[in-house]
Amino acid sequence: MPKQFLKKHMPTPDKIRNIKSLQFLGDILHEPNLWHLNRHAVSKAFLIGIFCSFIPMPFQMVLAAFLAVWANCNLPISVALVWISNPLTMPPIFYFNYVVGATLLNRPISGYEFELSWNWLADKLLEVGLPLYFGSFVVATVCAVSSYLVIQYLWKRKVRKSWFERQQRRKQKAVGV
Repeated sequence: MPKQFLKKHMPTPDKIRNIKSLQFLGDILHEPNLWHLNRHAVSKAFLIGIFCSFIPMPFQMVLAAFLAVWANCNLPISVALVWISNPLTMPPIFYFNYVVGATLLNRPISGYEFELSWNWLADKLLEVGLPLYFGSFVVATVCAVSSYLVIQYLWKRKVRKSWFERQQRRKQKAVGV
C-alpha cells in the first residue's frame, strides 16, 4: 500500500526537529498536518507539487515547501513531486508548455535554434518567454487540479472498498458463528 511505503520513508517530526540547519524556521515545521498522510493533506500536496514542477523557475522545491507550509499540507510529498521536472524531463515538458502557450496565444511556434549567448537570450526572451510561461501556467493548473481530483477520488474509493470488505467479513463472521 502506498501509504505504508510513504510512512516508512518519510522523516519523522523528531528527526526534523533535530536538524540544526532548520532551527531558524522555529516552530513552523512542527505543524502536525505538514507530516500527516490523510486525504486532504496528500491531495493538496499533489496540487502544489505538480503545479510547481511545471513552472520553469529556479528553486522550485523552495516554492513548493513555502506553499505547502502556507496551505498546511504534506510537506515531503509536495517537495518530492517537484522532481517530476528533473534534468531529463525538463526539455520535453517545457517545450510542450511552450507549444501549448504559443498555440493558445495564436503565435507561430519557432523552431529549435538555441544559442547560449546573452544576445540570443535578449532577442528571444519575449518571443519564447511569454508563450512558455503562459503555457506552463495553463498546463500546471490543469495537471495540478487533475491530480488533486484523482487523489481525492482514489482515496475515497479505497476507503469505501475497505469499509465494504470489513462489512463483508463481519457478515461472514456472524453467519459462521
